[in-house]
Formats: sequence, structure tokens, C-alpha cells
Amino acid sequence: MVNENSSKDSVSRDLLLVERAVQGDQKAFAVLMSLYEDSLYHMLLKKVGDPVIAEDLTIEAFSKAFQNLARFSPDFAFSTWLFKIATNNCIDYLRKQKNDPCSREKGQNPGPQTEIVDHAFGPEENFIREQRQRLLREIVDKLNPRYRKLIMLRYFEELSYEEISVRLKLPLGTVKAGIFRAKDLLYLILRNSKDI
Repeated sequence: MVNENSSKDSVSRDLLLVERAVQGDQKAFAVLMSLYEDSLYHMLLKKVGDPVIAEDLTIEAFSKAFQNLARFSPDFAFSTWLFKIATNNCIDYLRKQKNDPCSREKGQNPGPQTEIVDHAFGPEENFIREQRQRLLREIVDKLNPRYRKLIMLRYFEELSYEEISVRLKLPLGTVKAGIFRAKDLLYLILRNSKDI
């Protein structure tokens, strides 16, 4: 009987958090993330066997859930809905890996097999690389300063989510939620840009 009440309490709690998140309360979504990220991550890790990929798939699942919160039906538990999103996302990932001939060759250590290091870039290659970097920084600069900082730390300084959390003195769930939101905003900027 205690488990049934506990389950009902968690469903009610989640529903309240979802309602707040739909209204724009990012802290509410960060709480949902903190409640489910470990179990979601471990479920995905069992399916893919790679901690880095499992972490990425976990973040993608939360990102998709955040984008589709308005479509969430209270007829189901939030956790059920979230795990279904994660499972479908994982199936898509595994399907892509199966159909990608390069991924079959990568094995556990894709680094040296997929990357050709050539330090002798010609003038054209250097120009193209510089232009891409400039364009990327211009796009990132259009973000709100809070999101810009998260993107800079994650993708330009290549810090882990945990390192960003420590550096900014923010909860890990808040960092992850902020990075998804920043990525969504970058996508919108790119999609609406006429120069790209």
C-alpha cells in the first residue's frame, strides 16, 4: 500500500512540475531531470554499452521531452512518457549505427580510425576553417549571455557537464537543461538565418 501511495505521489509531483515547466519554469524541468536522469542514463547504457553515447542519448531524450512538454498527456506518468521518448531515440540511434558502414568499423575506439590528422593545411583550407569558426562564433554571440556561456564552455572549451556545473556553481540538471535550451535556440537561429 505504501508503494501505491508513493507512486501516486510521484505522479502528482511530476504532473505539477510538468505544468510549471510548460509555463516556462526551467527550474521545474531541472527538477524533473534530476529525478530521472540516473535511471534513464543506466537504461540507455545497458542498451548501447558506451557511457558517452548513453549520456548524449539521455540529454537528447530530455531535450525532446522539453520541446514536446505541451503535448504530454496527464493520462500517463511523466516517467513512462520520458522513457518511451528515450527508448525510441535509442532505437533510432542504433538503427543509424547499423546502417552506417563506418560505425561498424569504429568498434570501441573510433578515434584514430576515423580521423586523418593533416597539420599541413593549405591557404584555402585555413580560410574555410577560419570562416566557419567566425560564423559559428557570430551565431553563438546572438544567444542570451547565460546560454552563450554554457555553449562556450561545453563546445569551445570542451568541458564536461560536471566541470561546467562546478565552474558555474550550478546544479548539474540546470546545466544540462540550459545546454539543451541553448542548442534549441541555436537551431532556431540557424534555421532563420538567411546568410547560411
